[in-house]
Amino acid sequence: METLVELRIPDLGGAKNVPLIEWLVAVGDSIVSEQEIATLESDKATMEVPSPAAGIVRELRASIGDVVSEGDVIALLGVISEKPVQDNPPAAVQPMPEHVPESPLPMPVVSAAVTIPSNGRVPYASPHVRRMARSLGLDIHRVSGSGRGGRIRPQDLDAERDTDVAVSQMGTGSSAPAPGLLPWPQVDHARFGDAEEEAFSRIRKMSAANLARNWALIPHVTHHDEADITELERFRKLTSQESGDIKVTLLAFLVKAVGVLLAKFPVFNASLDARGDVLILKKYVNIGFAADTPEGLVVPVIRQVDGKGIVQIAGEAAHLAAKAREGRLGPADMQGGCFSISSLGGIGGSAFTPIVNAPEVAILGVSRAAMKPVWDGEAFRPRLVLPLSLSYDHRVIDGAAAARFVAALVRMLEDFRRALL
Repeated sequence: METLVELRIPDLGGAKNVPLIEWLVAVGDSIVSEQEIATLESDKATMEVPSPAAGIVRELRASIGDVVSEGDVIALLGVISEKPVQDNPPAAVQPMPEHVPESPLPMPVVSAAVTIPSNGRVPYASPHVRRMARSLGLDIHRVSGSGRGGRIRPQDLDAERDTDVAVSQMGTGSSAPAPGLLPWPQVDHARFGDAEEEAFSRIRKMSAANLARNWALIPHVTHHDEADITELERFRKLTSQESGDIKVTLLAFLVKAVGVLLAKFPVFNASLDARGDVLILKKYVNIGFAADTPEGLVVPVIRQVDGKGIVQIAGEAAHLAAKAREGRLGPADMQGGCFSISSLGGIGGSAFTPIVNAPEVAILGVSRAAMKPVWDGEAFRPRLVLPLSLSYDHRVIDGAAAARFVAALVRMLEDFRRALL
């Protein structure tokens, strides 16, 4: 006979009243032991709740947005075996049957053979996600999972679908050219020496499609300048020493400075609508920053920076960067940006042309600061100089406005007291 088992929230490390942000299963799904069934998100981390046993989900007792704590019952599981099937992701995931009849009678957990693709990788995904992939017409073997252990989540399917659409619309990776362009060269590279194929990750595919669209459709102009950050660097080091566990980086000062300037230069805090003839001026200030990850470039967003201090901004930036490196950024972490900052200062370079992140109208590129001799009216002094590169949409911003924006940014970085004015 089937036994109903209560699925409870496990130890959350002392956290209480944590929001439930996502169900990973639905009523009727057949699941395996240790399969993740729900996602919780506290102010410090995202965590997934595993099932202690195999069975069929009979009832969900919490809704998305509910807050839960350790010991709360969030679901009922129908268990028909005393020995739960062990899941060793990603190699032992069991797909669910196409249809699970709803019946009060005991029913077995239906298993099906897993077809191993030619690349040997079995997708790590819940039956619910597998069913979603089939309904969207997606090959789940091509989808990169962003969950723990590479588990494929519903948003990964959405991203894969959006990527396919974007790539199709741009003509990228296809022999069909975009209007007015020659077809992409088709070359047998193996004729000329050893070569191997390496598929783009989901993030890199999406980035490629977005960058190609933005570069092709936005008339870019890039304005270059330099800021003397000698005094700012001294202040940054002092602030970092006094901020405890939070490392205060130059990025935090840049985010704060840009946030102040967006209020003074509202055309930089704007977006064009899809038709390109209406300008939307935003009253909020959210700043995105480019984060380099093993899977490609992502742009997490720090919200309401105009109301936050340097240390708080630094802490949020570090938290988002860590989530990005671990592949745990959710869609909400990358939405709502007004302006972006791309910093290559940790690597090198003296200038570059960042690509505007549509629908934004400007992006600030930051290269590596270097000591240079600067004439102060009496002698050349060694000063720490930071290269700045502002790319902007010339349909919205003219050259004079860009020069004024960058000049104001330079003055603020050279004397950060101006951020208080």
